[in-house]
Amino acid sequence: MNRTSLLTTLLLLTFCVNAIAQPKIEQAKGLYEQGKLEQVKKLLAPIGEKDADYAAARYYLGRVAFDEKNYDDASDYFEEAVEANDKVADYHNWLGNTYGTIAQDANVLKQGMLAPKMKKAWENAIALDAKNLDARTSLIQYYLQAPGFMGGSVDKAKEVANQIIKIKPAEGHRQLGNVYMHEKKTAEAEKEFIEMTKVDPAYVSGLANFYTGQKQYDKAFTLFEEVLKKNPDDYISIYQLGKTSALSGLKLDRGEECLKKYLTYSPKQNEPSHAGANMRLAQIKEKKGSKAEAKKLFEIALKMDSNLKEAKEGLERISK
Repeated sequence: MNRTSLLTTLLLLTFCVNAIAQPKIEQAKGLYEQGKLEQVKKLLAPIGEKDADYAAARYYLGRVAFDEKNYDDASDYFEEAVEANDKVADYHNWLGNTYGTIAQDANVLKQGMLAPKMKKAWENAIALDAKNLDARTSLIQYYLQAPGFMGGSVDKAKEVANQIIKIKPAEGHRQLGNVYMHEKKTAEAEKEFIEMTKVDPAYVSGLANFYTGQKQYDKAFTLFEEVLKKNPDDYISIYQLGKTSALSGLKLDRGEECLKKYLTYSPKQNEPSHAGANMRLAQIKEKKGSKAEAKKLFEIALKMDSNLKEAKEGLERISK
């Protein structure tokens, strides 16, 4: 065996030994972050209740089920994770998230049953980790959406937003701005969003989105372009500028350019999808009078995500 072959063999052996020695949960976490969900399931499914990693295994299986939109299975997994180890904030947080997702499409009776459970799950997460902003943000939405007899309260939502300000000021101002938007107090909301960007300029796209929502498109375009001047590869701002163009009917060439660039990017979790980008691009093509191209793009968007209401409406509109 020559020297190169020997080195290659040693490297492969080292890799295999490390893979075997690496705890299953660490392997599963890495696979999950790479989006290899089937491999995560195969790796963790054999772990039983008596295994030390049982709670963590159920948690990751819950994350996989949630990503696959198997929400009932996800709630079962998260419940089992919490039952096995109730000292991990993320287990409670994701249990609350799953209850909330199920409640969105449930009947009133089931929503009433799930409401206190999701609220309690997020409260437990915060009790275990005071800096868990995801749980606090979810709790704000709960207070804004739940009826009063279930604990809904704008004042409580503001209280939680002010708590976030102490932990992460810019995010807290953003959440307080969202609460004011819920109350239709746009002047107060704008003040919070401006304060947000003063605290952390990285949040400027949030202020731009506010202006887009208020149809103050010139202000929105200006802010997005300022962000992109500093960082041409800020893909969230690239998408949002394209979306603003699609909604406003302004700067259509620039909007098209941005959306085409976004489609070369692989979105991370919770970032705008390619389905959404194709839909916005279709809206731009429609506004430009290119109905054939718009129709094709609406169809692509719906093939990627059949639930896109605006894409369905757009396809119906140009098919008449």
